[in-house]
Amino acid sequence: QVQLVESGGGLVQAGGSLRLTCAASRISSRVNDMGWYRQVPGKQRELVATVIISGAGSTNYADSVKGRFTISRDNAKNTVYLQMNDLKPEDTAVYYCRLQDIWGQSYWGQGTQVTVSS
Repeated sequence: QVQLVESGGGLVQAGGSLRLTCAASRISSRVNDMGWYRQVPGKQRELVATVIISGAGSTNYADSVKGRFTISRDNAKNTVYLQMNDLKPEDTAVYYCRLQDIWGQSYWGQGTQVTVSS
């Protein structure tokens, strides 16, 4: 079973930065993409950013984070990062890492809390 371990969450003031890390292990099939999603209580989980693991590593971002967040990958380490700059109180959420293999199977991490104070 794929294991995803997230780290890097915490409390930061508005305008500050955090870097999230997601390390994948026990991967049994080729990975198609990895990404970050977030969820606040009472709302659906939403996409933050994704990156294709193969090739040039195309990325996709939610409009709300474009220009502030950057997703990157280290294929040798099966790790993705989310650099979050200029954080806003509305970025407060639990951030989840997701891995999708080439067969469409998704795996999720346990989540890491990000809290941005105003």
